[in-house]
Amino acid sequence: MSLSLKRATVASATVVAMLGFAACSSSKSSSSSASSAASSSSAAGSSSASSSATATTAAAAPAITATSFTTDFSAMAQLKDLASQGKGKIGVLLPDTASSARYVAFDQPYLQKAFEAAGLTSSDFKIDNAQGSASTQQTQAEADITEGASVLLLDQLDSGSAAAIEANAAQHGVKVIDYDRLTKGGASGRYYVSFDNVSVGKLIGQGEVDCIAAWNVASPQILLMDGDPTDNNATLFAQGYKSVLQPKFDAGTFKLVAEPGGTWDNQKALTLFEQQYTAHPNINAVVTANDGLGQSVISSLKTKSIPAKKIPVTGQDATAQGLQNILTGYQCGTVYKPIYLEAQASVALALYLRAGQTPPAGLVNGTTTDPTANTQVPSVLLTPIWVTSQNMASTVIKDAFVKASDICTGDAASACTSAGIS
Repeated sequence: MSLSLKRATVASATVVAMLGFAACSSSKSSSSSASSAASSSSAAGSSSASSSATATTAAAAPAITATSFTTDFSAMAQLKDLASQGKGKIGVLLPDTASSARYVAFDQPYLQKAFEAAGLTSSDFKIDNAQGSASTQQTQAEADITEGASVLLLDQLDSGSAAAIEANAAQHGVKVIDYDRLTKGGASGRYYVSFDNVSVGKLIGQGEVDCIAAWNVASPQILLMDGDPTDNNATLFAQGYKSVLQPKFDAGTFKLVAEPGGTWDNQKALTLFEQQYTAHPNINAVVTANDGLGQSVISSLKTKSIPAKKIPVTGQDATAQGLQNILTGYQCGTVYKPIYLEAQASVALALYLRAGQTPPAGLVNGTTTDPTANTQVPSVLLTPIWVTSQNMASTVIKDAFVKASDICTGDAASACTSAGIS
């Protein structure tokens, strides 16, 4: 996702961000920070180490950091000795295929590749997808615990059901990592791996500002289309883009027209936008928290015969559709969250926990606020990238996140040539 490819924002989650936006006080309490990395990592690691008689210091394993991971997965090979020390299965619980296509297209194969590059076999890990059902995810988690899992990587559908999964895991001595989406009110002693979702939101906000200027939008009348408010990433995304836009609203140079209830459901988003545009035909700029929401808005604009480069729309997840919308002049840009980084970081962290070792501070490089539990969750926070037609070739195409043949079709074909994509 976020969502923000949510599931955006994805996603949800991160990068971002993450929905009828929660109250400002809530979003301000939900933040990520790398400023207290060492102390937070040490505290959480001490808890992890104390639960195992075989616990050792992180010095016994390679000094993997949050910036160690590359497209060739070479960092994972450095963890083979660590992997051989661990016991128990690592269970991965993915949420769905509806909020974002990322989980099947990228997360699952990248996670599997990271496990195997670290020397694990199929008997050492298991990857499940709940297909949008919280009860199915709970059943999958219980099955993993019964089969001897020592670590769960959980990308949840909602915080309520996920908190119950985590409580059950903690009762059985199973370590938990919140993957991409933070579980509000989750178990103590857990970790979180995601992109810096406030930064995801800031990229979206600044992308909108830049686009408004480049497209010469006079007197911007902005509609905010947030992600699902039950997804903490969506809260963080909104916190980020509002931090960029609020000074413009306060100065009166931009006007906030409306911010309706958020969703990651693209069909609901289409209906929501249609309602808002009917009520406020002065809307001439839209902030959408991921590419799916952006496509809902853009499809509506096209039916109204509104041409390209008239109403700026943002995005997240670097989907093929979103990239085409950028190339054809309907979308300002998209937040690219290289999922191969997130997958490797999560597997690396899981291997430290599985071996009873304290994860190094260079890997656990920040904290994230759990606004429900009022705690700081030790986190691995990765860096998102804003993608436009100018850097598309050097980012998502170079990384093989998407194929040129998937986006350089129809109206986008000539734009690909202009952008140096082939």
